Amino acid sequence: MRDEQDAGIDGLRLVLVRHGQTDANVRRELDTVPPGSPLNALGLRQAVSVAEVLAGWPVRAVYASRAIRAQQTAAPVAATHRLGVTVLDGVHEVLVGELEGRSDLPARTAFDEVYDAWWGGDLDRRLPGGESALDLRARFLPAVDRIVARSNGERGAVVLVSHGAAIRLAAAALLGELAETQYVPNTGRVVLAHDPGAPTGWSLSHWDSGPPLIGDVTAGAAPA
Repeated sequence: MRDEQDAGIDGLRLVLVRHGQTDANVRRELDTVPPGSPLNALGLRQAVSVAEVLAGWPVRAVYASRAIRAQQTAAPVAATHRLGVTVLDGVHEVLVGELEGRSDLPARTAFDEVYDAWWGGDLDRRLPGGESALDLRARFLPAVDRIVARSNGERGAVVLVSHGAAIRLAAAALLGELAETQYVPNTGRVVLAHDPGAPTGWSLSHWDSGPPLIGDVTAGAAPA
C-alpha cells in the first residue's frame, strides 16, 4: 500500500519509524543494548510493508540505529529509493541497565514506574543502572540536528528507524514539553515537519498509533 499523504512535500519531513517486530517483543523482553534481537518473520514482512507505504514519498536519506532490527527495517525502505542505510549513533533505545534481557513482572514493574515518572515530568529519574529520559534526549536530539544539517535545506523526507520509547521521548522534546505523545506500534511512523515558525522548530504532521499490544512496555501509562 502506497501512502501519498506527503508525496508532495514542501520542506523537510523527519519520518521516525519504529522497527519491526522481534522475538524479544513477543516474549515481552527488555531488549535495549545494540545489536539486540533481529526481526522475526512478521517483522520482516512489516519492514516490506512500511517500504511500500513510503514508496511514493521523496525520500532523500535513510538512517537507522545501531540495533540490527532497526537496520533490517530500514533496508527495504532504502532499497525502494535506491539509497543506502546510514547507521547513526545516538538514536538507539533508552538503555534499561540492570533490567536488560528480563521479562519477569518485577523487572517490568520497575521499568513502568520509571517510564511513567518521565511522563509525569521527572525526566532525570534513571532506570536502575540505565538511562534517564534526559540521557536519551542528550544523545538523540544532536543526532537529529546532524540529520538536518546533512539535508542542506533540501525539500523531501528523511527516514530514521529507531525504537518505541526513544521515538516517544524524542518526539516530545522536538514538539515541546507539553506534547502528548502516543504509543507507536512496530513500523509505526511519526512524521515531523521542520518548521522554523514553530516554537521548537518542529510541528507534527502525522502519528501512527493504535491499541497498545499487551506487554509492550513502550506503551507505559502515558497518554494513549
